[in-house]
Amino acid sequence: SVAHDLSEVKGQAAARRALEVVAAGGHNLLFVGPPGAGKTMLARRLPGILPQLSHEEAVEVTAIHSLALPSGVERVVHERPFRAPHHTVSEVGLVGGGDFPRPGEVSLAHHGVLFLDELAEFRRAALEALRQPLEDGHVTVSRAQAKATFPARPIVVGATNPCPCGHLGDGTDRCRCSPERVRSYRARLSGPLLDRLDVHVVLPPGCGDDLRRGGGGEASHVVRERVERARSVQIARFRAGETLSPTNASLSIACLERVGAPDDAGARLLSAAISKLNLSARAYDRILKVSRTIADLEGCDNIGPSH
Repeated sequence: SVAHDLSEVKGQAAARRALEVVAAGGHNLLFVGPPGAGKTMLARRLPGILPQLSHEEAVEVTAIHSLALPSGVERVVHERPFRAPHHTVSEVGLVGGGDFPRPGEVSLAHHGVLFLDELAEFRRAALEALRQPLEDGHVTVSRAQAKATFPARPIVVGATNPCPCGHLGDGTDRCRCSPERVRSYRARLSGPLLDRLDVHVVLPPGCGDDLRRGGGGEASHVVRERVERARSVQIARFRAGETLSPTNASLSIACLERVGAPDDAGARLLSAAISKLNLSARAYDRILKVSRTIADLEGCDNIGPSH
């Protein structure tokens, strides 16, 4: 809708580019920035640049939502879901459960967007329960009365402040958080969870010049066209048997080695980054997946240093 058009986002060119990459490959995203930097505004515009649901995807989404509502769903869902649970949500509410297993928010956002605002304020147990669905694409809930498996492959977008007060690094002297408080605040997000959020974007505070200039960015429908072209490349590889997934974010290691291997210069750069930044094996795979998506957006077969 017009109210959620990407062109209304003022400044934040790097963040808009990150949204495009995330939408094109189905990757997960983390925004870090002070209050008012635009984290929530950007996240709410992500559905507007995602491709339309296919018939098969619409049937899956409708089936999941029918299980969550006592009266079911009256008609087929044709829009990608956008779920934004409050940070007080329980583990059962987030991943599913109950005496008779019902889908949680991560499944209700299947083929859509799960937005976790104030990520560091969520209960640790609830966030850690997300790790398995983000890796496997489904949730299995076992209870005494029943056992159920729900699909869970949304794009997860997290948003968090850099410190408890939110003003660390914003160019002012408003932050009074001690180093111990900052470390404790950031420790609420475990390394394994952060490893599953493919793209991390640090948002600077909005400045007066950006606000006065207005958005100046592209409309959502223009960005969506590029996203759909990149998705069509991935779907073509899937239908040709080159991969086992229609999106880069879900590629297996074997498929990634087949279609996501960088060229010699790219491999040297990635090797240097791994040594310098102490990246994990999971981070290495996710870098290649995001690189494959950037190359698809640019229409490139090979993955080079720029990607």
